Order: sequence, then C-alpha cells, then structure tokens
Amino acid sequence: MDKYELGLDAIPANFEALTPLSFLPRSAAVYPDHVAMIHGEWTYTYSEFFERAKRLASALEKRGIGKGDTVSVMAPNIPALLEAHFGVPVTGAVLNALNTRLDAETIAFILDHGECKLLLTDREHSDVIAHAVKIANVDPIVIDIDDPGATSGELIGEMDYEAFLKTGDPDYAWRNPENEWDAIALNYTSGTTGDPKGVVYHHRGAYLAASGNTLTWQMSKHPTYLWTLPMFHCNGWCFPWTITAVGGTHVCLRKVDADPIYDAMGRYSVDHMCGAPIVLSMLINTTAENKAKANPGIKVMVAAAPPPAAVLAEMDQLGFDVTHVYGLTECYGPAVYCDWQAEWDEKSVEDRAALKARQGVRYHALGGLDVMDPETMKPVTRDGNTMGEVMMRGNMVMKGYLKNPATTEKSLKDGWFHTGDLGVIHEDGYLELRDRSKDIIISGGENISTIEVEGVLYKHPAVLEAAVVARPDDKWGETPCAFVTLRNGATATDADIIAFCRDNMAHFKCPKTVVFDELPKTSTGKVQKFVLRERAKNL
Repeated sequence: MDKYELGLDAIPANFEALTPLSFLPRSAAVYPDHVAMIHGEWTYTYSEFFERAKRLASALEKRGIGKGDTVSVMAPNIPALLEAHFGVPVTGAVLNALNTRLDAETIAFILDHGECKLLLTDREHSDVIAHAVKIANVDPIVIDIDDPGATSGELIGEMDYEAFLKTGDPDYAWRNPENEWDAIALNYTSGTTGDPKGVVYHHRGAYLAASGNTLTWQMSKHPTYLWTLPMFHCNGWCFPWTITAVGGTHVCLRKVDADPIYDAMGRYSVDHMCGAPIVLSMLINTTAENKAKANPGIKVMVAAAPPPAAVLAEMDQLGFDVTHVYGLTECYGPAVYCDWQAEWDEKSVEDRAALKARQGVRYHALGGLDVMDPETMKPVTRDGNTMGEVMMRGNMVMKGYLKNPATTEKSLKDGWFHTGDLGVIHEDGYLELRDRSKDIIISGGENISTIEVEGVLYKHPAVLEAAVVARPDDKWGETPCAFVTLRNGATATDADIIAFCRDNMAHFKCPKTVVFDELPKTSTGKVQKFVLRERAKNL
C-alpha cells in the first residue's frame, strides 16, 4: 500500500464537493452588510442576497423541483437571473439561462430538449415565451418577472417572481451537491447544424472557472462589476459566481448601450466589466460627455471574434485596461487569456494592441492547451505560422452534450476537447486564432450557424443556391454575408432577401450583406467557402 493512502480506501466524509454555490453563504457571513447588487434605485446586501436565494430554492422545492430537473430563465441582466444562479442549482436542479435574442421556435426546441419543468420569464419577453410554450411539448410552470425596468409585455405566468419568493422559507437549509460532477447548468450553443446543442456544466468546472477569473484579472476584494455581458452567455462567463466569491457588487443592466453603460460607470464607480467587441465599439463611438464619466483604469475583459487592433489601441488611449480572452461554451466561457508581460508596456500603442489581440495562454485551472494536428494528435511547431486545431483538456471542459453521446464522444476524442478552431502557437507559447473550421459566425458575442441561415435562404422562391460566410465588421466583430445565385428568370433584391430572412428567423442571425453571384465550387461540387470569405473581406 502507498504510505500516503493512510489506510483510506475512499474519500473521507469530511471532504466537500467543489461548487460555486459555496461562495454565497461565505460572502453573506463575512460581508453581510456590503452591497451585493444594484439595479436602478434598488440595492441589497449580501445577507439579503443570501436570503432571497434561499427563498427561491425553497419555493422551487415546494413546487416539486429537485435533482436533475431543468429550470429555465428568460431575462436580461436583472437580479432574478443573478439569484437563479444560486437558488436553482442548490436544489439539485439545473439552470438553463435562455438567450433573450432567440425566436420562439428555437426556444420551444430548447424547452423540449432540456425537459423544462419551471420557467421564469421577464415580462418584456412575454410574447415570444407565450408562443414558445404554446408550440412546445413540455408544459412548464411559468412564473413572471415583473421587473420595474421592463418597458412592455403582459404577465403570462401564474404569479409574479416576488410573490413566488414569498412562498419560500428564508431559513432554507443550504447544501452543496454530494458529487461535484453533478450538473449545475445547461447552456445551448449553435453547432454546425441548425439545432442548438445542450452543453452540460458540472459543479467542479464552474467552481474552477469562477475562481480562475479572479486569478486572470488579479481581482481584489469588493470589485464593482457592471453586467454588460449577458448572464445567459456561458452563465455570464461564470462571473455571477466570481463576483460573489470576492464580495463584489453586481451592477445590473437591462439594456447594453453606451448611455446606460457610461451612466453606471459614473454613478457607481464601476471598475470591472466584460463583453464582446461590440461593447468596445459602444465605448469608443459615443460622446465626449459620456467618456468623461468613466474612471481611468476600468478593467475590460473582451472575447468572441478577435477585436481589431485599431479598436484595442483606441481603448488603450481612452484609459481602459483591456484583457483579451478566448473560450467556448464547452469550456465555461474564457479558458485562455493574454497574460500581459511587464516589458510589453514599453512598446508602442500599435504593438501593444497587436499583442493584446492574441488569445494567449491557458487559465490556471485549465489542464492543457495546445494546437495539434487532429489526425496525428501531435503538437504543431511553435513558429507562429504552422496551423492546427486548438485543443483543450482538464476540469474546465464540459461534462458533455445533453442527449448527444455521439457528438460528445467525437468532441472529446483522444482525451482532448476538439474546439474546431484553427490557430498557431508563437515561440513564446501564446495562442493566436487564424480561422474557424466549423464556419460558425460570432456576431456581437453570439454564435450563428451558417447552415441554419442557408436553410432559410433556400426557402426563398427566387433562390437557387446560397452560401453564408463571416464578413469582418468593426462594430459586431463579424456579420453574416450571403452569397446567392438566383433561379433562371427569377428576380430579387438584397433588401428582399434580408426582409425574408427577418420574417423567418431571429433578426441577429440574418445576413447584413447579400451578394448575387455564381458560387465557386470544387470539382466534386462542394462550395469553396474559403474563396467566399476572401471576397467578403474585400467587399
């Protein structure tokens, strides 16, 4: 027997599962009177935050919600969604935060696939949710969130969220999961087909990702964090748990726009925020009056499509401290970051921006990161030129895809998560992305399946062939660009095509550009998308 086994043949009873749910009771005990949340004129402390989360958990259990059940939430960045990140999974249930930009048909698919048992919905999204529930096969309990900041929408549920909380017990017994491998959240992401895939997070991964955020940003106690990143996106990159762990203040924001962002910065002394490159564009393309409201040195974490170096340079000049990160839904959001080296401070603004545009090195909690030949599974040469597929492994990788064992096995083949992204490794070990092998378009931080968009285009009576690729965009990072061949004798304008798409799918997925042309093809008839991507770049 190994002398370090100490006679133990199993994990002793005094061990606790790693879970981010442990962060809230700790902060409530250590910082009970510190402001945990600000939403307009409404604030509450950590002790109140903890009580509300306990009431939510208790209310859910009284309605029969328990281990393995799915609770969906359709809401912008408001307190109810923040509270759900703790109150839902502590019951053993799984939190499914819905993308507020999706159409009713996609939401209905998600509700059915995830087997939603209870749905919390902000009244501003009542129309789309009412339609989704009507066409879905499941019949969840619906609870309205009557947030005072909502500007429209009828109440469609059996009661409102605040009344629902009052049915819960403030002395609910908080408990960690027995197994840190248990599911904590379910997030849907677009794949290479139109139907989204359900990515399952486990408690251990969420704990490590949330903790890793503090190391990446060197976060001190009590930051003031502005919610410009959607909480529905990879559970807000795990920041609902991160900010709570360090006793920070969550500043909620219903609408992400330059005016409310800068107003919040000036009013609450914001020092941290996250977002896609579109948020950087908002910060840059606004009035001097707005810019004067921000304190210099605000830390901004940015991901999705690599921000243009020119945008990073402007952010630098405005006094924002930008950290570029990279990740996927399958690895809890950011798992790679551009770890800044002190000697880079001496470089020019342009050179610093070019360095920041690289994706960087792995999070401390990510077990492995490399660029490999997917056929041989050997690392590529670290020369900044040789391309391969980006691979990850370790505890920050998802549990798998819900009800999709074949895709799970394929994605986790050979002990590595195959991201499908193509990149290079520089001599200093820093990763830089070069292409996306799955043709996913990332627009404003949202994944768009080109196959889904093409499917809608093919339904247009004038369209013979269609192919969709990403077109670089300074504001959104990327936007869908459609190349269309019309049927003989048929006529259509780009406005006609775009209007048709807007009538048949979520607006953010619709092409922003339509080019009428013959599609370039290989000898076997496959569309050469790399040719179209070059055309789109040069439009």
